[in-house]
Parts: sequence; C-alpha cells; structure tokens
Amino acid sequence: MVILFDQSNMPEDIFDLIFATDQQGIVGRELFNLLKSKGGEVNKTEMSVLATQLHDGVYECTLISGPYKGKKVKLSYNKRQFYDRILTPMRGMGLVDYDIYRKVYKLSDKFNKNMTRIGLMWVRNLSKQI
Repeated sequence: MVILFDQSNMPEDIFDLIFATDQQGIVGRELFNLLKSKGGEVNKTEMSVLATQLHDGVYECTLISGPYKGKKVKLSYNKRQFYDRILTPMRGMGLVDYDIYRKVYKLSDKFNKNMTRIGLMWVRNLSKQI
C-alpha cells in the first residue's frame, strides 16, 4: 500500500492518513476499536462476524469525526472489500498481525518499527557522499 501525505497538511488521525476514503477510515477505525475492546486480538470467527455485520448493514457505531460526529449510525461495507481494502492493507503495513497457529488477528507495533526503519534509510541516504 502506498501512503501519500503532505507534511504541511498532516491529518490528526492515522486512519485519515493511511486510507484513501472517509468510509475506509471509519471502517478501519472500527476494526481497531474491536481489536482494542477484545484485548488486542480477535479470532477468525469474530473477524468474520464483523465483516458479515458490515456487509449486511447492521453494524452500529458512534462516529467520532466528520459532519456526523457523535451520531449513532449503521455502517454498510462490502465483505470482500473489507478484507481487500481494510484488513489486508493493515496486515501488510504491520498494524495488524495474523497468528497462523492460534488463528487470531492481533494489533501490532510493526508499523512504527517500519516507519522508523524507513526514516533511518532516508538519513543514511542524506549522509552518503556522491
């Protein structure tokens, strides 16, 4: 996944930075909230229940940003797109890990470590002699 950002106009919320649309950011934030509420990890069944509730349009949440801030709404998001555009990119960036043996998804700090590594790569390139 490619993250493009303007350092002069950096959003306050990480989900607004890493996802292309507001709807993706909302769904990504809800996935994060689910993982946090379950102690940082959920099993495959719980993840599937979330995806199915979103697909059926019965998942309820309270929005924390945007014009409908504080309103309780029902979210609708295609199940396949949930896996393709939300969960898979979050796994690829290191925000979420999947433990293949325990069959659980869990929050991860690999994203932070990778961003630090990228920053160090840039500093090394700056200091190289031409």
